[in-house]
Amino acid sequence: MSEVFEGYERQYCELSANLSRKCNSAAILPDQGQKQHKFSEIKAGLDDADGLIRKMDLEARSLQPGVKAVLLAKLREYKSDLNKLKREIKRITSPNANEVARDELLESGMADMHAVSSDQRERVAMSVERLNQSSERIVESRRTILETEELGVSILQDLHQQRETLLHSHKKLHGVDDAIDKSKKVLTAMSRRMTKHKWIVGSVMGALVVAILFILYFKLFH
Repeated sequence: MSEVFEGYERQYCELSANLSRKCNSAAILPDQGQKQHKFSEIKAGLDDADGLIRKMDLEARSLQPGVKAVLLAKLREYKSDLNKLKREIKRITSPNANEVARDELLESGMADMHAVSSDQRERVAMSVERLNQSSERIVESRRTILETEELGVSILQDLHQQRETLLHSHKKLHGVDDAIDKSKKVLTAMSRRMTKHKWIVGSVMGALVVAILFILYFKLFH
């Protein structure tokens, strides 16, 4: 609830009660001069009450929709009470009762039309506000969808790059495997040649040893 509205509301309630008491006291005053003085005070009070009603109306329309609807409903009751008080004062101050009754009917009809028009404006304003809120939610949802779509595209691009990197790494590993196989074959061939050379050298050395021993035998025993 708005503290500003509550302040205006307290002032209006005090002023309305005071005007009602003045109206009742003015009706029983015997002196016409005193009546006119009292009616002048009442008229000034009515102007102040109208000003408070306008201030409350402006304050209520500046608030959130939920609070605004409650305060405007309360404000319509205050306007209705103020109109009744105005009609009562006019009835007391007017010498022609028929004219007063006719004016009351006209004012009542105009007040009803004004109330209906005010209600319609409020409903239209609330509908427009709800439409604006719905539009904002739609725009926000669309922005979220676009952001999600952009994020999805970015993730797909990252996955594609990672796949290309993995394929490139796989090709490199396959090339390394081929090189290792070739190296193993070369090393195996070299090992075989070295083994063969070892046997040849061993055979030659064995033959030389046998020849040396044979030569020594002949020199020593012949």
